[in-house]
Order: sequence, then C-alpha cells, then structure tokens
Amino acid sequence: MSGRAQAAETATGTATVAGEVPAGGNVASVRLLRLLEEGGARFGLLEHPPEGQTVRASALRGHPLAAAAKCMIVTVAGGVSGERQVLAVVPGDRRVDLDGVARECGGLRARLADRALAERLSGCVSGSIIPFSFHDDLSVLADPGLFDQPTLYFNAARLDLSVALAAADYRALANPLVVRIAS
Repeated sequence: MSGRAQAAETATGTATVAGEVPAGGNVASVRLLRLLEEGGARFGLLEHPPEGQTVRASALRGHPLAAAAKCMIVTVAGGVSGERQVLAVVPGDRRVDLDGVARECGGLRARLADRALAERLSGCVSGSIIPFSFHDDLSVLADPGLFDQPTLYFNAARLDLSVALAAADYRALANPLVVRIAS
C-alpha cells in the first residue's frame, strides 16, 4: 500500500478515500476513520455487501484469510484483578486460544463475552468489531501472527464497510499487547 488513504491492490469492492465516510456511518466507525486519518495511517476503505463472518468477508474483500484481523471480546475471570474484558485480535485463519488469553491476563479462565456486553464495550454490532478500543475498560491483545501480513483487513465498525490498513500502522496506532493468543 502506498500513500495515505489508498485501497490495497489486492482488495476488491468499491474503494473510497479516507475522509469520505460512506452513508451509514456510526460513532465507532467515525472515530476509527478519524484515528486513521489523524494518525497518518496508510489505509483504504472497501464497501461491500453486509457481512460479519471473517471467512465470507475475506472472500468479498479478495484477500487471504490470514490477512483478516478477527476481533473478539473475551471475559477473563479469576486472578487478582477479578473479572475483566479484553479485545483479542488474531489472524482470520486462526482461533482465539481462550486459555492463552486467561494466562496472559493473569486469570484462571476465559470465555467469549456475551453479545450485548461485546457490543456495548466495542461500540460495534456483532460481526463488525474493530481491532481498536475506544473504551477505558477494554485493553487490546494482538497475536504476533497478525504482523506476518503487510496489510490487515477488518470491518470498519459496520458490516458493509471494511478497512485495509498497513499492519505496521495498526500496531503503532492501537498499541496492543502483542502476545500469543491464537491456536
């Protein structure tokens, strides 16, 4: 990807430039796009039919499944900090290792958060959770396998809009704790 706000060469769908928020934007989507613009990120936007499943969204966007950033809100219980939620981000061809998330967070066990809690903390509908946190109670864990790809793809807090983002820019802007949490 070269320059700001350019769609990735391998992506399909309708590309738009950053700053042009396609109709239907929500608060999380607008915040995300503002963060990318203000952070000088190299990214592109891809409009596509609504889709929240990683495998299907990746096919619509035209990239390898490993380049998708799959995002899940996980509840970690036990340990000294009690119960808390984290945003786990793994490559699209992998699964979140819940035991690994619990271990990395000093907890005894972990489970996927219920849908209502995940949507409230992320500000996104299920299937469109972004790999960034705009909530003080939600820290971000990213599997190192994400950074094997030069470009990451994920829904932009909407089911009908995705982002193609330089992986290095994601790491710099999201500042996730990079730990092995994928299986």
